[in-house]
Amino acid sequence: MYINVGLTAKALYLSYLGRPFQARRWIIVTFFLFLLIAFWIVVAIGRALDHLLYPGFRQQKIQKPVFIIAPPRSGTTFLQKLLAKNRNTFAPVLMYQTIFPSITIQKLIHAVAAASQQKSGLLSDISSWIERHCFGGWDGMHKMRFAEPEEDDGFFVYTFVTEAIYLLFPYIRALWGAGFADDLPPRQRRRVMRYYRSCLQRHLYLNGPDKILLSKATQLSGSIQSLRAEFPDARIINILRNPVESIPSHISVFYTVWNWVDPKIQKDGLESREYAELAAAWFLHLEKYDIASKSESYLRIFYADLVRNPDSVARSIYKHFGIPLTPRAARQIQTETKRALEYKSSHRYTLQEYGLNQDWVKREVGGLMRRYKFPFPITPTARGSKR
Repeated sequence: MYINVGLTAKALYLSYLGRPFQARRWIIVTFFLFLLIAFWIVVAIGRALDHLLYPGFRQQKIQKPVFIIAPPRSGTTFLQKLLAKNRNTFAPVLMYQTIFPSITIQKLIHAVAAASQQKSGLLSDISSWIERHCFGGWDGMHKMRFAEPEEDDGFFVYTFVTEAIYLLFPYIRALWGAGFADDLPPRQRRRVMRYYRSCLQRHLYLNGPDKILLSKATQLSGSIQSLRAEFPDARIINILRNPVESIPSHISVFYTVWNWVDPKIQKDGLESREYAELAAAWFLHLEKYDIASKSESYLRIFYADLVRNPDSVARSIYKHFGIPLTPRAARQIQTETKRALEYKSSHRYTLQEYGLNQDWVKREVGGLMRRYKFPFPITPTARGSKR
């Protein structure tokens, strides 16, 4: 197990001492801190047992994995679930697997689940209750379920090198490396990626040693160089969406939590502007990578194309990377596509709500906007994207 002690210490200092005392924030942060410590210890024990009980995972190869990478709210979840329907080819990472990246613990969960099925499905009822009460409020923005494909942020939470920590510690500039790992010192970058590799090895060892790893993580937008160094044969899919649509959409997701933790945080406050700066940096970082990438191991698709014709986009991915598309997989894509086209989002947002304007857009990502002829006008929008 790896944890970035420097980022963790700085986050705790800023939360407890860097701002005026507020009982609500202290209580919430302390509760989740102890929860994280408890999970970290349990997972560390489980991973230690993996070396004793399942040492073969260390030889598990990760050959030509597929990573879906884009700034948040760019359709990554939709594309991941679309491809993940083909379980004969891909081994997607499910939510509970990111929470418990240990073979020993996952086998225990499987055993308990099997026993529960024989006793009225008690575990299923409990997990469904947790999903409804803990995740249900986000269903309109990013539906999360324990047994559904999910992004890899859960792995990285234990390291503190993830944008997810900004939910409780909204000090983006001070904790920049958490969301932009490519800016961390080389040694820290390597340690994060080695830990990530060990999680993925365990996942394939248990869930499909001969399958193609299918992963998506929006926060890898700031870690793409580190990822490529660790997985040189990786196949990367990047989705490009108009930043004017993507950036405020994800700020809105984070602001919901910020306002719960600290009601004094304003929509157009420093936190929103700093997060927008991080999102803009992700766009520019990925654009620089796009220019220098090799086409055989990289594919950029446009969000507008994914929304309009997901079936065609999915087929183009199989073709581009030379992955066989079976008739059954083709039918699964068509079924999921029809369901997706019926989806209508109720999630509405504007950049102005978060203290951003057209001048900010031009200054931060104006070149990218002009290059791809994205419209500059900032008006209320409603999109059917998933995170």
